[in-house]
Amino acid sequence: MEGLFDDDCFAIRQAARYVSQLYDRHLANVGLTITQFSLMGRLKRVGPMSMKQLAEAMRMQRTTLVRTIQPLRRNGLISSDVHGADARALSIALTPVGEERLKAGREHWYAAQAEFEHRFGEERAAALRGELFAITQDPL
Repeated sequence: MEGLFDDDCFAIRQAARYVSQLYDRHLANVGLTITQFSLMGRLKRVGPMSMKQLAEAMRMQRTTLVRTIQPLRRNGLISSDVHGADARALSIALTPVGEERLKAGREHWYAAQAEFEHRFGEERAAALRGELFAITQDPL
C-alpha cells in the first residue's frame, strides 16, 4: 500500500471509472454510454468532423473512436461519408435520429450531474472541473 496514496495516475483513473459508471448508469436509460453521449454532443455543437478532428477533439485514439462510433452508426445516430478524394477520410455527422436521442439523453445526463454534485458538493465539483480542464490544456 506504500505509495498508493501519492499515485496521481491511479487516483485519477479510479475516480474517472467511478464517475463514468455513474453517468453510464443514467444514460443507459436511452441506450448510450457517456463517451457516446459526449461525442454526439460535440458533433451537435461543432457540426460534421473528420475522424482525425474528432479523435483530437475527444482526446481519443482513432481505434477507440472507431469502436465508439460503430454502434452509433449501426443504430442510425451518426452518419459517415467519404470526405474528399481519399476514400479513407470520413466525415462524421449527427443524424436527425441522433439529435433526438441526444436530446432524450440530456435529461439523464442532468440527473447524473446532479447526483455527482450532490455527493461531491457543487463548489468542489466546479473546482475539480476547472483543474481537470487545466490538465488537458497544457501538454504534459
